[in-house]
Order: sequence, then structure tokens, then C-alpha cells
Amino acid sequence: MKRDFLTLKDWSTDELKSMIQTAIRLKAENKNGITHHHLAGKKLAMIFEKPSTRTRVSFEVGMYELGGHALYLSSDDIQLGRGETVKDTARTLSRFVDGIMIRTKGHDIIEELAENADVPVINGLTDDFHPCQVMADVQTIYEHMNTFDVKVAYIGDGNNMAQSWLYGAAKFGMDISVASPENYECDPAVVKSAVEAAKQTGAKIELCRDPFDAVKNADIIYTDVWASMGQESEKEERKKIFAGYQVNKKLMEATGRKTLFMHCLPAYMGLEVTEDVYESDISIVWDEAENRLHAQKAVMLKVMGS
Repeated sequence: MKRDFLTLKDWSTDELKSMIQTAIRLKAENKNGITHHHLAGKKLAMIFEKPSTRTRVSFEVGMYELGGHALYLSSDDIQLGRGETVKDTARTLSRFVDGIMIRTKGHDIIEELAENADVPVINGLTDDFHPCQVMADVQTIYEHMNTFDVKVAYIGDGNNMAQSWLYGAAKFGMDISVASPENYECDPAVVKSAVEAAKQTGAKIELCRDPFDAVKNADIIYTDVWASMGQESEKEERKKIFAGYQVNKKLMEATGRKTLFMHCLPAYMGLEVTEDVYESDISIVWDEAENRLHAQKAVMLKVMGS
């Protein structure tokens, strides 16, 4: 039976931790010149309704390193962009490829695609969730701290990254505190679901308004852009609303301990983060970016490997 990778909620803690260990092993072996063509002959269709640097390069290079082949399909390259139904796109692609990765808008689109595809579907990003990024984030945290027993403070918009992190924390047993301005909080249904999932691991999930409350005793401070792709028209308004949610030295020092800084990128200096934090030795954003490759190879092996 095929397995899709749409949200971290759909996978058990043991399965997710196993994928992280696979990612760490593949990364170490890659650096030692050891290659594995576990997906030799396999094809991955990559649908991009939203462009991306890290998602495209990491999936394409990942398939190459695993011996497979990736096809880049923008909205202009396939009929989905000209009115073909999601259902028919799913049924057509399933006749040609062994897996589908899609970076799209509504989460309902990827759910419909997965429901009608005969091959595994991987979420490369939707408006609600970005699980592959969190897998790379968790791998990065584990590599730096050698434990999943950490507290993450998420500062900013309760967007797809924040919501993915709620499930990530719940599944990996991490404590998380999310600080967002009024009317920009995470979806209450997602929060309720994540809190329920957290009961299995003992993770603590907290929501608050004040970023200084969120960062108390935090091992990690994480943030994202104030205006995501598609929200460009709200950029100036969001600058005012999120002004008090900037990650700067004062906020980093308010944790009361040595704390690492993370960001899913791209980052905008002077907005959600100051340059002195972003470029400092406590910033591990480039390890996060690199681990997109290895975490996604582990995900592809899990859902597409034989």
C-alpha cells in the first residue's frame, strides 16, 4: 500500500525518527564518497505551482544521488495550469512516474492529488504545511544537540511553517512555544490536533502573544518571513503588525541560555531577523538548507523505495 508524505501528523514518531537517522547516515556517507542508487530507474515528477530554490535543487539533486531521475513541471508545462483537473493529472502522472512531489497553494489540492494518484505524493509546500522543511530542521537540531529533548520558540506568523512545527514538536517530543500577533495565529484545528498528538510524546505546546514569553528557556529560536509568497500586497501592512516580532540580539539573549537561531529561508535582514543574529555563530541556517537534501532523500527512500 502506498504511503504519502503530506503532513508529519500522518506518520508515527518511530517512523519519523527512523527517517532522521537515515538522513544523517546518508549525509555522512555522501561526505565520505559513498553513494547509494537505491532509487535506480525511479522517476519523480516535481510540480511547482510556487517556485523555490531549495525545494527544487534538493529534490532534483536528491533523486540524482539516489540513482533516479526528477522531472521539473511548472504550471506552464502541464495541463493542470490550463484547467485539467487535479484528479486527471494524478491519474496521468501515475502512469509515467514512481512518485510525485508538488509545491502548491491550497492543501486540499495535494490531498486530492494523493487520493487519486497510484504513486506516493510528497508535500513540497502548501499554504498550510511544509513538512519536508521541518524534517530538515529536526535533523539539524539533532546534529547540533544530539537530542530531541529541546524547546523551540517560534516567533512570527502562524503560517504553514508554524503549523508544521506544531506537528513536528508533537511527534518528536519537543516543547514548542509559538508567539504570533493577533489575527495571525495558527489554525485552532491544527493546534487542537497537535496538542492531541503531543500526548503520545509528552511534548508541551504553548501559544502566546509576547515573543519574550515564548523564548524563555528556549534552545532554538525559529522565524520565517513576515510576508510569504503570494502575500506581497500585504507587505507594508505586515511590516507594522510584525514589528515587535523581530528576532534580534535582545530577544536571543532573553532565553537565559545559549540558543541557536534557525530560519527556513529566504530571510530578509532588518525585518524578521537582524543581520547580527543571522550572520552570527549561533545561526545554523545553512546547515538547515543543506539538510533539505538529506532529509528529503530519506523521505523519498521511505515512500518510493522498494
